[in-house]
Amino acid sequence: MPITQPLPLSTPNRNLVRLTIVRGITWTGFLAAIIVGVELLGFQLEVNAVISVVLAMALINLATWWRLGRHWAVTHGEYLAHLLADVAGLTLLFYFTGGSSNPFITYYLVPVTIAAATLPWRFAWIIAVTAMLAYTFLMGFHQPVPQLTHGHRAAQALDLHVLGMWLNFALSAGLVTFFIYKMAHALRSREQALSRTRESALRNEQVLAVATQAAGTAHELGTPLSTMAVLLAEMRDEAGDNPLLQKDLELLRQQVDTCKARLRQLVESADRRRMAEPESCDAELWLAGVVQRWLVLRPDVSHRMEVAERRGRPWLSVDTTLDQALTNLLNNAADANPDDILISLDWNDDEVVIDIRDHGPGVAMAIADQLGETFVSTKSKGMGIGLFLTHATINRFGGGVSLYNHPEGGTLTEVVLPRHHPGS
Repeated sequence: MPITQPLPLSTPNRNLVRLTIVRGITWTGFLAAIIVGVELLGFQLEVNAVISVVLAMALINLATWWRLGRHWAVTHGEYLAHLLADVAGLTLLFYFTGGSSNPFITYYLVPVTIAAATLPWRFAWIIAVTAMLAYTFLMGFHQPVPQLTHGHRAAQALDLHVLGMWLNFALSAGLVTFFIYKMAHALRSREQALSRTRESALRNEQVLAVATQAAGTAHELGTPLSTMAVLLAEMRDEAGDNPLLQKDLELLRQQVDTCKARLRQLVESADRRRMAEPESCDAELWLAGVVQRWLVLRPDVSHRMEVAERRGRPWLSVDTTLDQALTNLLNNAADANPDDILISLDWNDDEVVIDIRDHGPGVAMAIADQLGETFVSTKSKGMGIGLFLTHATINRFGGGVSLYNHPEGGTLTEVVLPRHHPGS
């Protein structure tokens, strides 16, 4: 038994789902009204033409529902085409059912309102103008229905009531398009701002939690290391003239001292970073320095570095944390595949872009969108903290990190940082 694929859940796709449902309800109601008008009220209509219009809209709705079952993104242009199809269908229906004297003529406001609430500015006005032109056309060209004319004055050139309806529609369409769009745009902007604020707050809370835990761990490790140092000193005194044991104890003592020194360095470095300001560096020289220090740690790596040939020099605001963030990304690439890692540097007037391309297995799409937002790891034994902190550091500098599966295999990591202009 085949499994029905769920409908796409992006906002444009959801809007098209809603539009399809509205269209189905509307045209079912129109069909019922036509049947009542012809059978009970004796309307003189071209039934075949009217039913053809209804069937055409039903086919459009079925095709739209089939299309929604495919995993294709809905664009603004496609959504505009659907609303234009609705306006065209309404125009044909009203043409055969009395034109501007049809009491349902103001239904044109529905696609106008939907467009104003969901589409960009110019697309919303396209729908509004199209509906206005269609309404104007129907005032002069339509097949009259005597029962829908006031006082059965079908031969009268212009009915003031119809003219008033036209003016009311023109005013309503303009107001709806302007104010609904402005309100919808404001709501969308507010939601985006709130979403960014929530994500930033959550990320900061997680970074603070990691930092707090690291500080607590560093403090707790001081006591057992001091205890070990004391015990090693006593054991060395008791070892007497045993040179092998003395050598082993000395090695252990050196390791303990190294751990204590690293903990002190960690605390002192954190204090300095809180007080230090980022420095301005040439991006090419800075990147080359980071790569050279990374190669000392990863001598098994083979790499290529490419720098775009552009006028001017790219400058960045950097500090030690940014060095560590880029080193983490380079380590991820080397862990995926240490052979032929490509590091590229490019820039424009506003941004500096660093690309890291590896030839590993790539990133699973199931976790690609979560990388850097929570503790999600691409490594079987990883905790995801390194990539999370990398994202947080680069975001703190006003940049961003994106991971893509390269068409030729492997992962492309793109780091975008704001370009610094010395003296500004």
